[in-house]
Amino acid sequence: MTERFSPGQVIVRRELLDGRPWITYPVRVVEDGDELLALYMAKGTPMTFGSGPFSWGPHPWQAIADTWQSPGVLQLQRPGELYAVWVFWSEDRSRHDWYVNFQRPFRRTTHGIDTLDLELDIWVPGDGSPYRWKDVDHFESRAEAGGFADGEDRRVREAARALTLGLDRGETWWDPAWSRWRPETAWTVPERVPHAVAESARPAEAGVEAAPLSAPV
Repeated sequence: MTERFSPGQVIVRRELLDGRPWITYPVRVVEDGDELLALYMAKGTPMTFGSGPFSWGPHPWQAIADTWQSPGVLQLQRPGELYAVWVFWSEDRSRHDWYVNFQRPFRRTTHGIDTLDLELDIWVPGDGSPYRWKDVDHFESRAEAGGFADGEDRRVREAARALTLGLDRGETWWDPAWSRWRPETAWTVPERVPHAVAESARPAEAGVEAAPLSAPV
């Protein structure tokens, strides 16, 4: 198996489209185990957008800002799964919500992980209110246009159905205690990922440790 990331380590999260980085940004490792990878994206995290034409056009965040504008978010993902669960907080942390972000299963690289957002999302309010679907039209339009890999839209629908059946029963696999998690006070906002680093990451081989962007603190 590949080496685990260390808590506090800064790694690179890339979304690959057309075989090239579509968006790249640094994240902090919170936990890396057999069943869960937890990453933190701080407010102000700089984003590096891919250049040149893409089949899906420019990344939609590129029209908003090149740094993460909202409070920091926690990204919880299980190996092999077609989605991650993001934890969003209000500015004063008096409120939290869960955001299911459907994406390709993460793959480890020499600098961090690779994935790709697959459009569909589910908003799960932390106060127990009913969940809400998001970006369904975008997902269906992308599927009709053949924008996904063969069978990928079907697998996303199956994963979404399984998840919402659990939500309808009041069941979730993620620990509610994550809503009370706080980042280490010593953690600073990581520096922007240079284009050269974004382009140079390669699939990690067994026994190869991810190249650190900064030392854990």
